[in-house]
Amino acid sequence: MRMVVGLLAFDLLCIVLSFGLAATVRDHVLGASNWAFVLVVVLPIYIVAAVNAHAYAAGNVQDPFRAIAKGLQAFAIAICAVIFAAFALKTTDTFPRLVVSIGSVFTVVTLSIGRYVFARHMDQIIGGNPFSVVLLRDGNSPVPPGIFSIVIAADAAFDPDSHDPVMYDRLATSLEHADRVIVACAPERRVAWAHALKGANIQGEIFVPELDTLAPLGMASFGDTPTLIIANGPLGLVDRSVKRAFDVALAGAALIALLPMFAIVALLIKRDSAGPVFFTQTRIGRGNQMFRMKKFRSMRVDSADGAGDRSTARDDDRVTRVGRFIRRTSLDELPQLLNVLGGDMSIVGPRPHALGSRAADKLFWEVDHRYWHRHAAKPGLTGLAQVRGYRGATLVEADLQNRLRADLEYIENWSIWRDLKIIVMTFRVLLHRNAF
Repeated sequence: MRMVVGLLAFDLLCIVLSFGLAATVRDHVLGASNWAFVLVVVLPIYIVAAVNAHAYAAGNVQDPFRAIAKGLQAFAIAICAVIFAAFALKTTDTFPRLVVSIGSVFTVVTLSIGRYVFARHMDQIIGGNPFSVVLLRDGNSPVPPGIFSIVIAADAAFDPDSHDPVMYDRLATSLEHADRVIVACAPERRVAWAHALKGANIQGEIFVPELDTLAPLGMASFGDTPTLIIANGPLGLVDRSVKRAFDVALAGAALIALLPMFAIVALLIKRDSAGPVFFTQTRIGRGNQMFRMKKFRSMRVDSADGAGDRSTARDDDRVTRVGRFIRRTSLDELPQLLNVLGGDMSIVGPRPHALGSRAADKLFWEVDHRYWHRHAAKPGLTGLAQVRGYRGATLVEADLQNRLRADLEYIENWSIWRDLKIIVMTFRVLLHRNAF
């Protein structure tokens, strides 16, 4: 956050000073001009364009020349928007052409210098290294040179060959506040660690000393030591902030609007069968970390399946009369809006699964080793798999594999506009043949 706010302040200061200097030069020669409105248009458009171009993403900011390119790209869009607005509003007669021309030249220079200096001296400017780098040492593997935020000995606590949800949860908790994790392990353990970190929602790297002489593509480095990048969190800080703001706004508005519906469903559940209104179940969330997901209770208390070992059948005798209705209309999912506000879930994302979920009598992670990769994003109320019709019981392996492909596609190609499209498409599948 300090890095993003600091660089944003640098950018805005460069633009304001450049146009202010240009206006001073122009006004000194030709008299006063009305140029302040140019900044009113340029600054907000620049911010939006810079965010969209990932100009504040960690990977771009750490490379001075990439940081400059992203900043200049955003400024070019902003200044073109100003010129277009002046033309569309027919204000070209009073448009301060000289200020815009000189100010643009000054901005290119100051923005380039400012972003270069910030990228090169970020530690000194914002008061320390903004990135938490964790070394995960497996066994007696050699430690790469460099200063790490923390060194964790894997020992028996973290075994990537063990597809154990509890182990994955422990690993996620240990890496929760890290920006980057480097694994030092024996060559025969690299594939296992690569799979373990794919869904960890963090840039994961494996220390491979022999790559010094090969210099392959897709490499990063810690100090002078090359590492092989095998996983990236799907969203940078800015994108995560946009998605989180969207989730909070939509979930909050939905809860207020649906409060009468909540009360009616709760009353019907209490009248229909004894037991609590809500059913909570442990599910796998972002970074393979477990959380407690809420639903309206649709089954009798004495036959509820807390672990999710048994998929709900079409004429399941465990489902109550009210439960059958709220499941068919997807009303049982509404309490997950509380999970969204709590930060465990998102409006759109891969649906969270119970620990005992099975396809063809196999645990989900036994069907496809990529299963853990889908947890690189927060689980959602709805998702790409759901709007494509992949929901209901997973009777055969293909039922899971279809959902998995859709989930990984969503993570790979995320955008806020795609989230909006999925939300709109969700209304078409609320009443689905597999909702029972």
